[in-house]
Amino acid sequence: MLIHPWDAPRDEEEWQRWLDVHDFGQLVVNGLDGEPPHIQPLHFTYDAERGEAATHLARPNPIWPALLANPDVVLSVIDDYVYVPGPWQAAPDQPSEHGESTSFYSAVQLRCRALVVDDPAEKAELLNRQVRHFQPEGGSAEVAVGEAPYGRLLSGIRGLRLEVTGVRAKFKFGGRRSGEVQDRIAGKLAGRAGPRDAAAREHMLRRRPA
Repeated sequence: MLIHPWDAPRDEEEWQRWLDVHDFGQLVVNGLDGEPPHIQPLHFTYDAERGEAATHLARPNPIWPALLANPDVVLSVIDDYVYVPGPWQAAPDQPSEHGESTSFYSAVQLRCRALVVDDPAEKAELLNRQVRHFQPEGGSAEVAVGEAPYGRLLSGIRGLRLEVTGVRAKFKFGGRRSGEVQDRIAGKLAGRAGPRDAAAREHMLRRRPA
C-alpha cells in the first residue's frame, strides 16, 4: 500500500481510535506451497495496551494448516471509502472536465504473529473479551468452561491472538489539495449524501491543517 506523507496518520492514536469502531476486517494468511493466500472475513477486537487483536474461528475452517505452517499474517481493515468524480478535484485555474477522479478511504493493515489458543479457559477469556466489546450493553451469559450455555461449544472453535509486529495506516482524503478544492469536495459530498460520504467528509475536514 502506497502511503504519501499527506495520507499518513498524524500519530498512532489516529489509527488506534479508528480501529476502536472499525472492528471487521480480513485476515490474510499465506497459502501452503502452490496455493493462493487464505482471506478470512471476521470480527475482531483490538487492544492498544496489549498490542494485539483477538478473534476466533470454527475448528473446521480450512485456514488452520496454512496458519500453523506460517503464523505471519496481515489483518486488513478498509472503510470510509467513496468515489470522487474528476470535476470535484479540478484546480481553480483548470477546466472542470480536466479534474482527476480518485478514491477516498481509510485503511489499516496490521502485520501480526498469530498465536492459536486451544486452552478452554483461555478461549473463554478471549470470547468474553469480544462479547464485552461488541455488546457493552450486556445481555449475554458469561462464557465459562463446562458451564451452560456456551461451555460445551468451546471445543468447536479455536481462538486467535494476533500480536502486532508492524502497522501501515492510510487516511486518503485529498490531503494535497488546496483549501478551495477541499471546500468544494466537502460541499459535493454533503450534497450527494451517499453511503460513507459523511464519514469521508468528516475525515477530510478533520485532517485539514489548522
